[in-house]
Amino acid sequence: MKYKILCSDLDGTLLTTKSDVSELTIAEIDRIKSHLKVILVSARMPSAMTYLQKDLAIEEQPIICYNGALILDGDKELSSVHIGTQHLQQIYELAEANNTQLGLYYKNEWYVVVDSERVQKEIRYTKTSPVFRPTPETLSDWKGREIGAHKIMLMSTKESADILYPALEEKLGEHLNLYRSNDTLIEVAPKSVSKLSAIKSLLQEGESLEHVISFGDNYNDIEMLQNSGHGVAVGNAREEVKAVANAVTLSNTENGVAHYIKKHLVI
Repeated sequence: MKYKILCSDLDGTLLTTKSDVSELTIAEIDRIKSHLKVILVSARMPSAMTYLQKDLAIEEQPIICYNGALILDGDKELSSVHIGTQHLQQIYELAEANNTQLGLYYKNEWYVVVDSERVQKEIRYTKTSPVFRPTPETLSDWKGREIGAHKIMLMSTKESADILYPALEEKLGEHLNLYRSNDTLIEVAPKSVSKLSAIKSLLQEGESLEHVISFGDNYNDIEMLQNSGHGVAVGNAREEVKAVANAVTLSNTENGVAHYIKKHLVI
């Protein structure tokens, strides 16, 4: 078997429900983990990933958080790239003009202005909790601490997002990665990092991207799947993701990743 590393997205991919991996997935990862490194790659914050690492018993491996903006190996920080306060202020002003709320993330810190159905969903699905406070207070605090955002979640209506996204692209697209995770959500990340760049940074001597098998479902997985030795899209993936994948498996709710591992990764 040529693969040495398995990299998987979480939401909509490895997770069978909105917040957990199935017993079948746990069993299949357990079967292969002494032969392949299993690395979780997600837009999630660290605390929303480490409980899954524990469930899968792969805590000795690094995790790629915030689409590559933060890479951790246990308590050790391997890499951290954040959005600076100047760009944060510009994003805040554009969001305010379009009646859009910001979710701001730095390491295990998560700040939102008010509670909402969207916020409650993230609390349930990721088993994390935010701090509620006005965005200007968070920006002032971060400026004083000389830190920025590993990720920004812009939460609005479809109509507002339709207006805001091109405005962000025009003013900040040169500096930031922007993508719509659905009709009402826009995720913002540092331009210099991606899931692929993070995976590259973790390759050790004797390892290359050809040794990586990766799984994903969304736009932010395309580059990872395209450049891995073997990229697999789950059945529920966006059509653009399926188009670049080497293979398509069952949907996440049907244990697509586990079934693909069971069928194709013979130890």
